[in-house]
Formats: sequence, structure tokens, C-alpha cells
Amino acid sequence: MGSAFGFRVDHRCPHTGARAGTFSTPHGEIKTPFFMPVGTRGTVKGVRPAELSAVGTQVVLANTYHLVLRPGTETVRKLGGLHRFMGWEGPILTDSGGYQIFSLSHLTSIDDEGAWLKSVVDGSDVRFTPEGVMDFERDLGADVIMALDQCPTDPEARPDVEQATERTHAWLDRCVARWRAHGGVEAGQALFGIVQGGAFPDLRRASVDAVTAHDLPGYAIGGVSVGEARDAMRVAVESSAPLLPEDKPRYLMGIGTPLDCVEAVCAGIDMFDCVTPTRHGRTHQAFTSEGRVNLRNRKYADDPSPIDPGSDCKLTGSFSKGYLRHLCKADEMLGAILITLHNLRFFHRLMEEMREAIAAGTLLELRERVIAQGRSHAE
Repeated sequence: MGSAFGFRVDHRCPHTGARAGTFSTPHGEIKTPFFMPVGTRGTVKGVRPAELSAVGTQVVLANTYHLVLRPGTETVRKLGGLHRFMGWEGPILTDSGGYQIFSLSHLTSIDDEGAWLKSVVDGSDVRFTPEGVMDFERDLGADVIMALDQCPTDPEARPDVEQATERTHAWLDRCVARWRAHGGVEAGQALFGIVQGGAFPDLRRASVDAVTAHDLPGYAIGGVSVGEARDAMRVAVESSAPLLPEDKPRYLMGIGTPLDCVEAVCAGIDMFDCVTPTRHGRTHQAFTSEGRVNLRNRKYADDPSPIDPGSDCKLTGSFSKGYLRHLCKADEMLGAILITLHNLRFFHRLMEEMREAIAAGTLLELRERVIAQGRSHAE
């Protein structure tokens, strides 16, 4: 692996599989475990880069499919790559479009070579192949790039899962070849392979073997945020995470409730992304130390208390629930922005607390606290 990328485990939990570490990238070191806000089109909605930093963001995720549609990855490359384009100096991860192949299945046709997707912008046909995605992600210039994978539509329908998993492995072979042709880590990009296998432990184990046969800078567990039951998600994570290499970061894709994050860290996961904190912010739902709060609720109209007495967010702590409710009810954009910032800080602080608890050997106590909060945070 090139010197720009590296991963080390700094602390291990004596009671679980959790670890706290440091992931080095060309745009800085990242403390693990960490959460990535989703900046789908090159922006975390309503939040400036300086504000992302202020609430504790270390890494931002951007969406290859949407950036291919608009403004086009060649345009991003001509404008200096995503870092300059977005004005974000920290590390960036780009997904591959594999999730859109799943989520836009009504607009998608898949074959062994790749997938045709309809543009949600103008209805035109867009071709995604393993080689093409590596080219797209090279133009975008993120630090971490994801291989193209296929998420099975139903993680408990074994024939479909087997086909999607085999195709994911074949596509990974092609992604790795193209990534290496581009220069691999020496060109400043770390490729992560994605484990599939649905809710079947044997398929998950086989997928880990196939994906880790490639010596990559990191590995991800996919197909666990597609609407399956919590038990199926737990099986997928617990049958995959412990088998992934100890000396590489482990990424659980698309998972984002506080309880899900803590449970996954206990299983050995290091990285997360989800739209949960930002999407909930835009619908005026705040994550707090006392459970989730709907700030449109009438009972907050005259409430002078802060959004969360347990929050250390310097950007939002001075605003009362009464003021925030007023902004929400008046459809003022500032309301959604402030709650988004608060939610991001909540998630980043949870990651910080987990890092501290892993080092102190108190992660199980933190888990019990989050379980209690989770009764309100649960969807």
C-alpha cells in the first residue's frame, strides 16, 4: 500500500470486538469509528464546509451516480476535483452507484457487463460498468472510492442473493484491474471492495473470502440497508465483520441510527454513512440525549430550553426550542439548517464517545445508555 494510506488500531475493547484506530489518507488522518455525512450532489444540504468542520465532521461522502448526471464528472475534474469543487479540504469518499442500481430498480436493467440506469434529471440512459465507474471516480478525485456492486432486492431470497453476490465478485475483479491501471493507491485513491450475501451467513463468509482475495486498502459490508428486518441486518454484520482483515478499515454502508452504529462498532465496524441525521433535520426531527424530538410539536411553542441540554454543539446550543419551532412552522430554511447541524454534532459526538469508551473499557456501559435512548430514536 502506498504511504498516503494506512490504518492502525490504537485501542481494543476488552469486552467486544470494537476497536478505535487511525485511518490515514492524502487529505488527513481520520479517527475511527467515524460517521460520514452524505453530500449527494457535492453538498451536505444546507451546510457549509466550515460548519461541517465545526460540528466534528472528518469525512464527507458524495454520490457518483448523481454527479455523473449533473454536472458530469469531467466537469468536476476540470474544476479541480471534488475537494476544490466542494471547498472541502478533508477526506472524501465516493460511492459507486451500486445503491442507485438497487433503489432505482424501476429505472434500471442489469446484465453481467453492468447496468443501464435512467437519468432522474432528463430520462436519458446512463451506462454503469465496473470500468466506467472507476473512470468516473477517478475524475471526481475522492480519497476513498467504492467498487461497483449489486445489492439484492430481497436479502432473504437466496437465488437472487446468490446471483447478485456472484456478479458483485465478478465486477470487483474488473474494478480492481481498472483501478490498478489508473495507478492504485499511488495515484491517491484507495479502492474498497464490498461484501454481499444478503441474510445468509454462508454466502456472507464466501463473499468475504472472494472480496478479501484482493489486497485492498479497506472493505465494506453492503446490502444491509435495503429495508430488511433488524435480525437479518445483525446476521449479515456479525457473519462478515469478524472475518475481515484486522489491519484494514471496515465500512458498514448506509446504516445510521445511533443504536445501529453502537451495535456495529461492538461487532468491529469502523466507518458509517447515512442520510438519517440530515434528512431528519430537514423534517425537523432532532436527535437528543433524551430521545428524538419533533420540533414542530405545539408543546415547544413557549419552551425556552435548548434543543438538547446534553449537547456541546456551539453552533446551535444558544437557540431555544421555542425559536426553532417558530422557524419550522414558518418554513424558514434556518430551522432545518440548525437542526441538521445539531443532528450531525449528535452523531459525531457519539462516535467520539465510543472512541473514548473503547480506550477506557466502558463501551458496554455506553451501549446500555444508547439502548435506552434508542427506544425514542428508533424508526
